Amino acid sequence: MNGGHDLLIAGGGPAGLATALHAARAGLDAVIAEPRPAPVDKACGEGLMPGAVRALTALGLEVPGHPITGIRYVQGSRQVQAAFRHGPGLGVRRTGLHNALHQAVLDAGVPVLPLRVEDVRQDTTGVTVPGTGLRARWLVAADGLHSPVRRSLGLGTTTRGTPRYGLRRHYAVPPWSPYVEVHWGAHAEAYVTPLGPALVGVALLTTRRAPYATQLQSFPQLAARLPQEAAVTPVRGAGPLRQGARTRAHGRVLLVGDAAGYIDALTGEGISLALTGAQALIANVRRGTPSRYETDWSRATRHHRLLTELLVRARQQPTLSPHIVPTAARLPRLFAAAVNALA
Repeated sequence: MNGGHDLLIAGGGPAGLATALHAARAGLDAVIAEPRPAPVDKACGEGLMPGAVRALTALGLEVPGHPITGIRYVQGSRQVQAAFRHGPGLGVRRTGLHNALHQAVLDAGVPVLPLRVEDVRQDTTGVTVPGTGLRARWLVAADGLHSPVRRSLGLGTTTRGTPRYGLRRHYAVPPWSPYVEVHWGAHAEAYVTPLGPALVGVALLTTRRAPYATQLQSFPQLAARLPQEAAVTPVRGAGPLRQGARTRAHGRVLLVGDAAGYIDALTGEGISLALTGAQALIANVRRGTPSRYETDWSRATRHHRLLTELLVRARQQPTLSPHIVPTAARLPRLFAAAVNALA
């Protein structure tokens, strides 16, 4: 059996790769288990908020993408926008982000093994993955929204509310705005992210189980800009989006990224939270205070969780949902404050 690593990271998405980079910088011996070949794509809004851009820069990464000025809400003839005050965001293809992180991990000397982790065995000194010969002092579950590790340990929680799903497609059309546009419809939002001189990504967050093309027609002004022949990628989906976790620290297993719990993609903060969580996790492992990780994670994500929960609850109330954009338009300073509180 392997003599043991400091960290075994289950999952080679952005959360797992960022955790590995922070671990390497801290002098920890880490290994990643990820069965999918790079680059890994997924249904994602692909807009990095300024905080995520700063976190990537701090890791020494330059990710190719299209600058994003801020956020614009659109509902019929009403719209309101807020510019980022602390530097631009970045529209980045998920595959481009993954390639940059994956290459940085390889350059740092962290092995990426083509293995899937679905079951773990803990004892007082470490974690073993049956059938692989892998052992580590700590296992990091960075295995996504429907984390097999979280499920195997019984750490999932029952979630309430109408399930929401994400669908995404790309169109070869020039971006018409430097903002991420959020179009609000009766049952869904459409997120338009500029990704390049002639490429936009359009992600739908919805409660409806209907084809992408059908749901896009609920936004006629937007659909008119997106001819079917301009679609250059197939539709990808994800969900249900809301996933709960009882704790981020369970014995010698630590959860990070979407595996640590997820409310909704409505505020576009998924990558920022993954990067923040990775840094907090490694800081506590390095200091020998892993039990503090839960507290640090809660503190770092509190504003995001409160705002996202508030918006999702309002979204699912028939009497409140139609008033979200009009209210933001009447109170542009409040809207700008909310946008920049997470930026």
